[in-house]
Amino acid sequence: MVDSSSARSRRSCLAVPGSSPKMLSKAKGLPVDQIFMDLEDSVAPIAKEEARQNVVAALNEGGLEGKVRVVRVNDLTTQWTYRDVIEVVEGAGANLDCIMLPKVQTAEQVAWLDMTLTQIEKTLGLEVGRIGIEAQIENALGLVNVDAIAQASPRVETIIFGPADFMASINMKSLVVGEQPPGYDVGDAYHYILSRILMAARAYDKQAIDGPYLQIKDVDGFRRVAGRSAALGFDGKWVLHPGQIEAANEVYSPNQEDYDHAELILDAYAYYTSAEGGARGAVMLGDEMIDEASRKMALVMSGKGRAAGMKRTKTFTPPEG
Repeated sequence: MVDSSSARSRRSCLAVPGSSPKMLSKAKGLPVDQIFMDLEDSVAPIAKEEARQNVVAALNEGGLEGKVRVVRVNDLTTQWTYRDVIEVVEGAGANLDCIMLPKVQTAEQVAWLDMTLTQIEKTLGLEVGRIGIEAQIENALGLVNVDAIAQASPRVETIIFGPADFMASINMKSLVVGEQPPGYDVGDAYHYILSRILMAARAYDKQAIDGPYLQIKDVDGFRRVAGRSAALGFDGKWVLHPGQIEAANEVYSPNQEDYDHAELILDAYAYYTSAEGGARGAVMLGDEMIDEASRKMALVMSGKGRAAGMKRTKTFTPPEG
């Protein structure tokens, strides 16, 4: 069984082309939660074999401590996928955390990857089930089947929104990835898609990750688009350039005031529900009533803050008498 979704935090997920050893090396020193080495869209067909070798070398060289190590293989309708999985896992399986499968359309595709990973792990003597799966939803059929995809294997850790291919898949009238299509003035054109992915992820205890924002020099635009999915409850977002990393880490972490407040709620609720605190289930914390539901909400916020390495600046003091 792979780690739970909370064990591998992914606020900022850096995409690195597998065809560029220089970029793979440079990426290791960047302050991201995850690095995924891409064998799919960023690699030309004639460069696939070399890219696999680059990725295996980069994983085995180390330098990725503290980061989730992921490789995005090609989509399962192509001729490259099985060699991607076999060569990467056989070559560097001990130094790999997850395989990202793009353009997932059915649960059966995830099941194929699960079975293939299991066979390789058994053959090599690796721990069976340790390598996780990230499933990327990039078309209409994938979204329709997202519930089945999320529960297709215990290896599935993350559900990812792939906006560019998805926009093409539904004939969205726009060429700017992640931005609202011209003429759509009744709300957020991505709200249903994001919410649908989020519900499937949460129903089956997976992380939900937003896809890339391609206007890499527009950091304000990145913040705005990232804020949309962060507000809904997404755990993180892809970054394509070092200039987007700080924004992603900030947007998907709580601010200091909210983090402190969450920790205060947890401490106060633990105290007041204890025998010493009167064994009460609903009490006042300042001007706010807190109860079990408050505790659950606070756990989410505190969990995000702790994963981000935040330190609290306020402490709870039980009332005297």
